[in-house]
Amino acid sequence: QVLPPGIGIEWTELAFQQTQPGTPTLLVFGAAALFVFLVLAAQYESLRLPLAVVLIVPMCLLAAVTGLLMRNMSIDVLAQIGFVVLVGLAAKNAILIVEFARQAQEQGATAADSAVRAARTRLRPILMTSFAFILGVAPLVVATGAGAEMRQSLGTAVFFGMLGVTGFGLLFTPVFYTLVRRVGRSKELATTQSTTMSQGVALKAGNE
Repeated sequence: QVLPPGIGIEWTELAFQQTQPGTPTLLVFGAAALFVFLVLAAQYESLRLPLAVVLIVPMCLLAAVTGLLMRNMSIDVLAQIGFVVLVGLAAKNAILIVEFARQAQEQGATAADSAVRAARTRLRPILMTSFAFILGVAPLVVATGAGAEMRQSLGTAVFFGMLGVTGFGLLFTPVFYTLVRRVGRSKELATTQSTTMSQGVALKAGNE
């Protein structure tokens, strides 16, 4: 049918949001990760150590996207809101491990030993808080009634994302921490050796 003059069709509400370009969403994700990085960099007074926390974020987002694809659901606005929530939740679990590992290393343990010890010590608190959250959002995953699709989208993204946060966080955060610490240690040793050699050359030149 042909619409009368002056009457047209346009998208509204959720459908309208889905038609918009995804660039602002990417900017929001990047800004959230950058904000977490800057806060941790200020807290730890280091630009390397926060990487052990931030590197886990892409993995949890991958788990959330996988969950949406498994249920044949689109990445709509509410799912994207869930992604932003996951950035903070992923950082929270990783901070528990990194902070304990940092304290253990300051007491004389190696980077690898302190990371493993931190993962074992923080295992129960992380599992308890994570599964409490996962079970809390489970009703959203199977929601029914009016507006169920929107609730299912948000619930699915957060549900599967938190599964990824829990699994990937416990496995890879100690690995990232060890790698970051070893890289930092190698650069410190190289700087120390370079300074020592420069002082030796200057002292030798002065004696001559």
